[in-house]
Amino acid sequence: MRVVLRILKGLALLVILVLFGGGAWLAVSPPELLKVGNGYAAKIVCSNVFIAGRDPEAVLYDDVQAPGNPLLRLMRIEVDRDSGRVTSRFMGLFAPNYALYRGAFGCTSVPNGDFDAAARAVPLMPAPQLGENDAVWPDGEGVDPTDGNADIVKLLSDATLAGPAMRAMVVVQDGRIIAESYGPGFSADTPLIGWSMTKTVNAALIGRLMLSDKISFDDTHLLPRWANDARRDIKVSDLLGMESGLAFNEDYGAVADVTRMLYLDPDMVSLPAAAPLVAAPGSDFHYSSGTAVLLSRIWMDKVGDPRAALDYPRDALFDPLGMTSAIFEADERGTFAGSSYLYATGHDWARFGQFLLQDGVWHGQRLLPEGFVATMRTPTASSGGKYTEAQAWLAGPGGGTSAQFGLPEDTFWLQGHDGQTVAIVPSANLVFVRLGLTPSWTRYRPQILLKDILNTLQSAKAG
Repeated sequence: MRVVLRILKGLALLVILVLFGGGAWLAVSPPELLKVGNGYAAKIVCSNVFIAGRDPEAVLYDDVQAPGNPLLRLMRIEVDRDSGRVTSRFMGLFAPNYALYRGAFGCTSVPNGDFDAAARAVPLMPAPQLGENDAVWPDGEGVDPTDGNADIVKLLSDATLAGPAMRAMVVVQDGRIIAESYGPGFSADTPLIGWSMTKTVNAALIGRLMLSDKISFDDTHLLPRWANDARRDIKVSDLLGMESGLAFNEDYGAVADVTRMLYLDPDMVSLPAAAPLVAAPGSDFHYSSGTAVLLSRIWMDKVGDPRAALDYPRDALFDPLGMTSAIFEADERGTFAGSSYLYATGHDWARFGQFLLQDGVWHGQRLLPEGFVATMRTPTASSGGKYTEAQAWLAGPGGGTSAQFGLPEDTFWLQGHDGQTVAIVPSANLVFVRLGLTPSWTRYRPQILLKDILNTLQSAKAG
């Protein structure tokens, strides 16, 4: 019996030593994967709490854990509403990472914990207030009941067609909202993240600058650090078409270039700007969020004055379109996260889609150069017809051509992580917005609902 007791005591001591050693290791030198997870948790909670007004624990449970990584279930958050700071720690103890709310510029990751520097990087400005204009959309937020289509409303109410965790759907035809639907806890007033749909908005900002001849598709020598090597020959068009030739790992399953850029680096530009060439510019399609961040830095530099560059998205695009809810977030150093971080309501995402449907013209004023929207519908040769020359998609979510789903050939898409989509169908004069928390593994295809919407409208027209 004494021998057994000694063995048990020894095992207990061993367990204590292992736990103590593991805790010390996590405290002193935590794995980068934990830092990434905490950075993701802090940033997503911060934006949804301070921009969308949601409950932090609900965001942690629903949004942060959506990717399915079991480590994310062990993240614990602290929200300081007075300072706008959010902290996330693994098991509430280890590998802390941070986010900071900065008013009009939303939230930013602060991986180095330097909140003062992050606050100084952008001007202190209050967040925009949601429009209270009762005029009929798109001039206001009102929806004329006579514009409604009961058959389309019925389609949107079908949970199978709407897909898992749908948060907002808006259908616009002939410039009017004919149907909309929202998930539990969400409404027409809830700003929602676009993820990679932000890339297309970022491209439109470049188009706005093209109208004033401050940038062009053929511009080279885009960054000073590229001046003395082959990267100086990369064109703006190469970056827009995801054909830069720069190495970039877009794998979200581990610590990759994209997660390092978003959650470990206070200067998101530094990693993609330092990437080596692995292919000749213009020759190879390689999807890269890094190139979208580079484009942000490039157009901001072209604006010139740093304050004017920070004001540019609102002055040049959001205010003219009436996108009163839109918040374009920037990194800790003040570069817009053109790859991922634009929040806007379903109505405002629909406004942007309508803007593209109208070929970059709004209320009779041309805001994008003639032919610019056409580049959003022109496939790059190296993408196999999937991606376009200006940060949009011809292949719908999950792949497949329009013809494979019976959709009009002129359909093109904005697409973002976890099921964010805006479809523009010029031949039907229609815009379809579908936002949610619908990971790709659910295999949801919004093309099916869009096809049913188009069929229903066509049948009504024929009848």
